[in-house]
Amino acid sequence: MFRLEKVFQNDDKLFILISNFFKSFFIYIFIYLFSILEKNSIYDILNFNIYKNSLYFELSISVATIFLFNSVFLFKTTDNYYSHNKNIIKKDLMNLLLSIIISLFVIFFFENSIVINNLIFITFFLIISLLLVQKILTKIYDYLADNNVIQKNILLIGTYEGVKKILLEKKNKIYVYKCCMLIDKSNKEIIKLRSELKIPIFNINEDVRSLLEYHSLGQIWILNDDKIDLEEMIKIVIKFSVDILIIHLLRVKHNINSINQKYSYENLEISKFYGTKLLMKILIDKLLSLFFLITTSPIILISMLIIFIEDGFPLFFTQDRTGWDGRRFKIFKLRSLKNIKFKKTEQVISGDKRLLKIGKFIRKFSIDELPQFFNVLKGDMSIVGPRPHMVEHDILYSNLFNEFLKRHKANPGLTGWAQVNGLRGPTQNQELMKKRMEFDLWYLNNWSLYLDFKIILMTFIIIFKHKGV
Repeated sequence: MFRLEKVFQNDDKLFILISNFFKSFFIYIFIYLFSILEKNSIYDILNFNIYKNSLYFELSISVATIFLFNSVFLFKTTDNYYSHNKNIIKKDLMNLLLSIIISLFVIFFFENSIVINNLIFITFFLIISLLLVQKILTKIYDYLADNNVIQKNILLIGTYEGVKKILLEKKNKIYVYKCCMLIDKSNKEIIKLRSELKIPIFNINEDVRSLLEYHSLGQIWILNDDKIDLEEMIKIVIKFSVDILIIHLLRVKHNINSINQKYSYENLEISKFYGTKLLMKILIDKLLSLFFLITTSPIILISMLIIFIEDGFPLFFTQDRTGWDGRRFKIFKLRSLKNIKFKKTEQVISGDKRLLKIGKFIRKFSIDELPQFFNVLKGDMSIVGPRPHMVEHDILYSNLFNEFLKRHKANPGLTGWAQVNGLRGPTQNQELMKKRMEFDLWYLNNWSLYLDFKIILMTFIIIFKHKGV
């Protein structure tokens, strides 16, 4: 999974920026092609010298650059792609004409003269091309929304009337109402209403953590219609990892950046992991994990061979762990324990008799963790993030620490801020787990790409200095 739904989870500004970049790039490519094909054949299409020596060289660079600049800084950008597309033809046309006029003035200022043949012809076909590119970009966005790539899976919490009001209204395509909680209906009434609302309905006493996992939820909307105890609702859901929004149903504000372009809202709990920075983190994760898998493959293969010689199959150990938004995934490790039955929640400690001889060595230098780079490639994990715990431990400690589940506001990591600060290995008591949680929450609240690179560097240093299991 590429986690695109997380990249676009708070707004569509990144997609709009990418759209503007593609339009600018297409303007450049079109003028480039015209500069060659005006007097030459298609076989000269890769002859850069023809383009460079043509009258269109400066024009292509200038128009494309100014168009992109105007798109980003001059024309107002909304948070929603469909809202952004309103009057987009008019905006693009104005932007293109403005970019051409400014470019002509700039070129004339530096060159003192300019003769551009077929300028009207070029402008006409650039307009047609922009319309085509816009159509293609909208089709791409619709495809991503229809295939649940960038959709936001939402749990609605509110009164029956509040939930029904939202469900009956026209909504943005990326909003998917997966289920709801009715706070003013009994279990018997809920059973009768299921066929009417046509989405799964639960009462407020349900296990929210299980709902988040089962329905792959990414947002909780608290529908505030002044008939709910807002503070009580916040207390129930604030401890969970997903984004939480308060939708004010009585504050109707027809605005393109409002929910369904109608209701004002406030972000109660929003993950910092979204947008351009998250996309960069994902790309860095993919590249580094691929690099480390290739470079460490001899170590992994030798370790697998020794494990097989010492204790046979299986060579790998898999276990359910909790990932982003509480979704389960299978983590991969080289097997370091003997192939015997034992309590799966029992953590490995120093001198553990269950350890293989090779197990002691590969755990000491974290070689057993190397297959988790495959988890990173799949999108279940990141190189840096809170370490994933067993599902059973998450359930246990979430009942002890109110903020424990907030650790799942990002992809779990191979290494993390807690690990490079001495909290590596087993958590043998509640105090150790609490400290690890506090370090993880600090990382989530202060995340940056620079911090990730710092943690990666610190991890390499610590691995070779660490003396324990």
